Amino acid sequence: MWLKDSQGKKAFRHGHVAFNQASQAAQVCGSFRPDVEEEWVADEERSCYNCRLRRWTAESFVCLSPA
Repeated sequence: MWLKDSQGKKAFRHGHVAFNQASQAAQVCGSFRPDVEEEWVADEERSCYNCRLRRWTAESFVCLSPA
């Protein structure tokens, strides 16, 4: 689900609209932290799209989780 860049940052490989994959990734992530509800993108609370550790990019998002 992840691509690592040359700096070791994890980029979500499925883009902006892979709701099932983003939810699956968040289910197994020990670093998941829900963002404020106004910033949610997915209907399901536990989704990488709704995590405060994600930073949007043009194609997807980067995960800032230390793990």
